[in-house]
Amino acid sequence: MTGAVTSTDEAVIAAQLGRPPRGVHAIGHRCPCGNPDVVTTEPRLPNGTPFPTTYYLTCPRVNSRIGTLEASGLMREMQDRLGTDPELAAAYRAAHASYLADRAAVGATGGFDVPEIEGISAGGMPDRVKCLHVLAAHALAAGPGVNPLGDEVLEILGDWWAKGPCVSAPDAAPGADG
Repeated sequence: MTGAVTSTDEAVIAAQLGRPPRGVHAIGHRCPCGNPDVVTTEPRLPNGTPFPTTYYLTCPRVNSRIGTLEASGLMREMQDRLGTDPELAAAYRAAHASYLADRAAVGATGGFDVPEIEGISAGGMPDRVKCLHVLAAHALAAGPGVNPLGDEVLEILGDWWAKGPCVSAPDAAPGADG
């Protein structure tokens, strides 16, 4: 689920985001290119702000592709399916519970008490589909079979990393197409 953050990772993440990362607890997932593409974020940012997005997608290439999917109406289609497919709805509720358990574990490790976000996961879980970025990040970090809609997003995206890293390490200069 997580891995240690190196100084190179921090530079890559900053280049991916266009700003210094905040509240990074660990690397949630590495792209096949080797760069982090998901960070596991602490439930309270350094400035004290509660932050429910435990898994934050950092790769600008995959973020752009997911933005296109969101604009295509995919979220609405997924939302409609949640209302008509009881098995999908149950699996999505289980993904919500998994997300909350993961955030609680990060919070316990870091000594964070964040009652403001108790019971709130991300991406619209457990009843809505509101952010495909978060669902994909959760699917990458948790692995296949945990977040069914995140898994679907990843399947649709295909091999976003095939052109190589979105940014270069160790200097983290933008990649040729990133």
